[in-house]
Amino acid sequence: MITPRRVVLEGNKQIEEILVANIGRDTAFYSVSLVEYNMTEDGRMEKITEPLPGQKFASPLLRYFPRAVELAPRESQVVRIQVRRLPNPEEGEYRSHLYFKSVPKSKPLGEENTISDTTTIGVRLTPIYGISIPVIVRIGNLSATLSISELALEKQEGKPPVLKMVLNREGNKSVYGDIAVDYVAPGKEPLNVGLARGVAVYTPNTIRRFALSLTLPDEMELNTGKLIVRFTDAERPKGEVLDEKELILP
Repeated sequence: MITPRRVVLEGNKQIEEILVANIGRDTAFYSVSLVEYNMTEDGRMEKITEPLPGQKFASPLLRYFPRAVELAPRESQVVRIQVRRLPNPEEGEYRSHLYFKSVPKSKPLGEENTISDTTTIGVRLTPIYGISIPVIVRIGNLSATLSISELALEKQEGKPPVLKMVLNREGNKSVYGDIAVDYVAPGKEPLNVGLARGVAVYTPNTIRRFALSLTLPDEMELNTGKLIVRFTDAERPKGEVLDEKELILP
């Protein structure tokens, strides 16, 4: 378990403490490193080694400690990450991802493998688990806007309806927020039928195609009325609405 799951360093905030907790039953070993990802238009994260046009890696600006963590069951430890002091850094948003990788236990020296049948080949697969969290460094007076477009409702027999949309980002920083969908039937109060938290559109991307499964009460059908879609900025305390759109149902 890792808290927080997202780090933004800007203004006077130049350091963050990340709590890593072992909620398993065995002692766990983790290596800590910085990796680079690009977000595709459909929200998938692809590992890269060179920045795309308009993309800035945060790794040259960051230092973190420790680089490895060993935790007994129910034990936790803090990993500190901070911005390096560099002369005249270029204005903009920088992003890398702090990667916690599970390290399998090494076999004790001198322990021998027990082979019952020398005529067969044995293969042992050891799963390697890892989790990464974005670390964003913002330098300068940055801003961004978001708009929702291309709303479309997709219905399939025996499956929940899916609301598809395109999130359009403009500006020199990423956006991060929550998507809420309300259904308004004629003459009735709005009913929340969809919610997605922590939706991001990272730089340098200008669009993200997003699909949200809607949750409807039994026997309710979306044949009349309208859907109201709202994107709320999760980085601001009051949750500013960045955009709101309506989809009129046939």
